[in-house]
Amino acid sequence: MFLFSVFFAVSTLVALGSAHADWAHRFVVNDGKSYIISDTWVESSQIGDKIGKVTSYSDEEGTYSGNFSNFYPKGTEYYAIKDIDINEAIAIKADDGSFIKAVYGSEYEGKAFSFKKVLFYVGGIFLLIIAILLVKNNWRRN
Repeated sequence: MFLFSVFFAVSTLVALGSAHADWAHRFVVNDGKSYIISDTWVESSQIGDKIGKVTSYSDEEGTYSGNFSNFYPKGTEYYAIKDIDINEAIAIKADDGSFIKAVYGSEYEGKAFSFKKVLFYVGGIFLLIIAILLVKNNWRRN
């Protein structure tokens, strides 16, 4: 019974820690807004002011904070597009100096404070306490 309890606690902790975001698209995040990268190129004459840049990159699914991208490397710049509200679309400067349009998708859920992370750690502590109590109870019986 004791080994089963420990196995259950460890497997639950591992399952909680493996929760990831579902990335169906290539995207960038700017000021908490997620933009889906399109296949539409933007002429240089339509580029407005620089509005941000990628501050963190990862190609592994997860939840990240800041101006994050799952496609473009750290340092890639974002620009406004003339006559288009930045809540509608932005331009991303590619390595070759061209610009590609990214269309607003939604508010990005990746924040420094993550309810899933808190739940993971609280659950882990709870399972650790249960394991300690089980070990202590097992020692008393012996």
